[in-house]
Amino acid sequence: MARLRRFEGRRDDTHGSIRGAAARRIQAAVARDLGVGTLVIVKSARDIAAIVAGNALVDTATDPSRLLVAIPRDARSLAVLASLATAKRDSDEVRVGRHAAYVWCPNGILESKVAVVLLDRLADSGTTRTWSTAMKLHALLTSPA
Repeated sequence: MARLRRFEGRRDDTHGSIRGAAARRIQAAVARDLGVGTLVIVKSARDIAAIVAGNALVDTATDPSRLLVAIPRDARSLAVLASLATAKRDSDEVRVGRHAAYVWCPNGILESKVAVVLLDRLADSGTTRTWSTAMKLHALLTSPA
């Protein structure tokens, strides 16, 4: 956790920032050591706290395993998701905040057409986690060392 907290207060763009450099190093190590190419996004405890605080669906979503949080690499990647908030959809609800997008899938994530579109738009510029996982990460980052 100390290493994660070290990035607190730093710029979060992926072009030349300390976090961007860390993400690139981790990504290269995963590719080298595991033979797998994957996106790596580095967020600070403050970033995760802002994502948690920015959830406008927290009172609507009754099952945290059906609430997706889309965490983009950067602001440009988040902007791509903005049109989902106004798109016609079944019973799913979408809110796009300053730091993440939130998708409530009351019928389940695997049944959600919006979740499929969200994943397609994120492609290689973001990741998703359930609200349960986001809250566990937040708890880890805010607990005493």
